Amino acid sequence: MRRSPVFERAPTPTVSIGMETPAHVGLGRTTGFLVADACGRVVGRVEGVMYGTSTEMPDALSVRLSPLRWRRRPVPAGAIAAIDERTRVICLLVEQTALRTFV
Repeated sequence: MRRSPVFERAPTPTVSIGMETPAHVGLGRTTGFLVADACGRVVGRVEGVMYGTSTEMPDALSVRLSPLRWRRRPVPAGAIAAIDERTRVICLLVEQTALRTFV
C-alpha cells in the first residue's frame, strides 16, 4: 500500500500577481467579494463595511456565512492579507475558527 504524500500548508496565503495589499485597495469597494481564510476555506461573502472610530477608514468587514442564513462574522481590517480585484477574493491571515459570529 502506497502512502500519500504529506502536504504542508503555508503559514500565510501566497500573494499572486494582481493581488494587492489592503492599504492599496479601498475596503468600501469590496461588497460582494468572496472571503477565504488562511487555509483556503471559504468564510462567506462581504455584505458591507463596518466603521468604528473613524468614518474615513473602515475597521472591519461584515461577512455573511451563507445567502440563506442571517449570521454574520466581522473580519477585522488587520486580518486581511491580500485582496484580488480580478477574481474578487479576499485572503485572510487567520483561520475561520478565529472569527466571532454575531447577529
